[in-house]
Amino acid sequence: METTANNRQSDDEHGHGLLSPRAEMAFAIGSGVTYTAGMVAKYLLDTPGWVATTLFLATYVLGGFFTVRSAYETIRRGRFEVDFLMLVAAAGAAAVGKWAEGSVLLFLFSLGHALEEYAMSRARRSIAALGELAPRTALVRRGPDRVEEIEVAALRVGDTVVVLPNSRLSADGIVVAGVSAIDESSVTGESMPVEKAAVADVEAALAGRSPVSEAHRVFAGTLNGSGALEVRVTSRAEDSTLARVIAMVRDADTQKSPTQRFIDRFQLVYVPAVIIGVVAVIGFGVLALSEPFADSFYRGMVVLVAASPCALAIATPSAVLAGVARAAQAGVLAKGGGPLESLGRVRSIAFDKTGTLTWGQPRVTEVVPVREGVREQLVTTVVAVESFSDHPLAAAITRDLVQQVPAEAESTATEVNSVTGRGVTALVDGRPVEIGNLRMFDELDPFGVPEDIAATVDHLHRLGRTTMIVRDGGAYLGVIGVMDTPRAEAAPVIAQLRALGVADMVVISGDNQRVADAVAEGLGLDGAHGGLLPEDKVSMIARLNARGGTAMVGDGVNDAPAMVNSSVGIAMGASGSAVALETADVALMTDDIGRLPFAVALSRRTAAVIRQNLTVALVIVAGLVPATLLGLPIGPAVFIHEGSTLLVVANALRLLRFRRGGEHAGIAHETRPA
Repeated sequence: METTANNRQSDDEHGHGLLSPRAEMAFAIGSGVTYTAGMVAKYLLDTPGWVATTLFLATYVLGGFFTVRSAYETIRRGRFEVDFLMLVAAAGAAAVGKWAEGSVLLFLFSLGHALEEYAMSRARRSIAALGELAPRTALVRRGPDRVEEIEVAALRVGDTVVVLPNSRLSADGIVVAGVSAIDESSVTGESMPVEKAAVADVEAALAGRSPVSEAHRVFAGTLNGSGALEVRVTSRAEDSTLARVIAMVRDADTQKSPTQRFIDRFQLVYVPAVIIGVVAVIGFGVLALSEPFADSFYRGMVVLVAASPCALAIATPSAVLAGVARAAQAGVLAKGGGPLESLGRVRSIAFDKTGTLTWGQPRVTEVVPVREGVREQLVTTVVAVESFSDHPLAAAITRDLVQQVPAEAESTATEVNSVTGRGVTALVDGRPVEIGNLRMFDELDPFGVPEDIAATVDHLHRLGRTTMIVRDGGAYLGVIGVMDTPRAEAAPVIAQLRALGVADMVVISGDNQRVADAVAEGLGLDGAHGGLLPEDKVSMIARLNARGGTAMVGDGVNDAPAMVNSSVGIAMGASGSAVALETADVALMTDDIGRLPFAVALSRRTAAVIRQNLTVALVIVAGLVPATLLGLPIGPAVFIHEGSTLLVVANALRLLRFRRGGEHAGIAHETRPA
């Protein structure tokens, strides 16, 4: 049945044509009508025998149409699968005059297959429907006062698109004018609208000279709020994030899991074995039991129905497809059954630090004055000087401390000079001011820094902080501690992963060991490995892999080598990165690490559903085959056999409603630093 599903996937997506799921359902229902009419004509009405036979023959045609097509496709590729076995059984029933039994077999098989296809298509349609979100046309600005409506396919990188209030965006891009809130749930799974505003330096952002945060980046297919926007297009329609998401999910069921590959190999041996076994049953009945050939042949056909692995064939792909679709709805992309199944088996997770466990931007964590009463002067002096510097730490200080400066205490810095690798000097209200690291003051001060200052710096260093000593007019004012702080949701995520059975979690970072240790200790990780080059990260992943399955969580770009060498590579914030989508096995579409426990839990539930389905399929076959050998007729055998197939599919579809504590509820979130 899996092969048939794949053969008709494109028809399923379009939903029309002779080979669509609707047509298959119509044929199945038609076969049920003709079968019922045949039974009425044969047993309830006084009609000639040819009437019932003709109706049963019509059932064969209607019920066998899609089965013949599927069997032909598989045989042409040199394979014998479930549909072929069903055709042989129906033909065998007709050969011994059991037209009614052959008809009910094809009717129920076709009905079961049609219902199965309908159920399976729900998972595909839930994602394929995303393709309808992007509008067909776009409003493009052609001048200060002229806006032209064109086909979305004609958009080019660099075009400026006008987005009206309450309309869907036509392209990926960067906001260059306007303010609004955008519903991005269709792409990232984010339930709350995201505030958007124009980027400060458009040309620098487009050229890659400055980072573009989620506050400025937008995606095709998302829904604008009440504000009008102008968006500079950064990718063509076929390369948009939405298009890549749809393509990945559409192709996901072709990336088979280890269990799927095993079942495929099993079927290659099992199906021929069933045919040989049926021939043996017939031969044994005729030669050893001296039965009439018709009776032995009939028993062989019943055994053939019972032994056909329909439920076994669909057990894994149905669960995998439903799991992949459910993950995508929550903003988690899994590249097929392999990564989805592997994620549920990991026992170790290695996290990149910067941008994954932390924000990737420094923040002021401590302001330590030398004594009471000088904090205001310390903050005022630091802000006055650092506001003239373009260093990342200066930007963090200005951003975090400017609101602590009283209006009446504002000062102006002049003659600001950077001392490479040390700090900065300036004049503030005519007084010399120095702000820098311990090395700078060891060089400036022949007596060395005071003991209390040195002790504060040492303490903050042990906590993983970058420190800046501040001296104003020769008097030490205090120390500023800065650090790339952990995300608020990181610690709860670690706790949830541990509750899910992930035994070993470590941070691997190119940052120094002291900083890595501070992050690991603060989040409750099992270890930290700092100062690692990309090749060192690969070696660390290899050591973790030796203990069992390992996932590597990073940004999908600079962590690519480690991600490729792990059991499962997980990229964060992939909605804005084509590289992340290409590199990772699993992609979290936003930079919300809170989705990771949901992905692991869904993977483990998917694996559990696969095990349940395989158990049901094998138990049914193991029970039915002996029962048919002992005389169970074809009617009950067909009902039980097809019922198990539908049970397996229904069980798999429960994954579409999977929820774990409201996705990632209970995890605190905080706003990314501006």
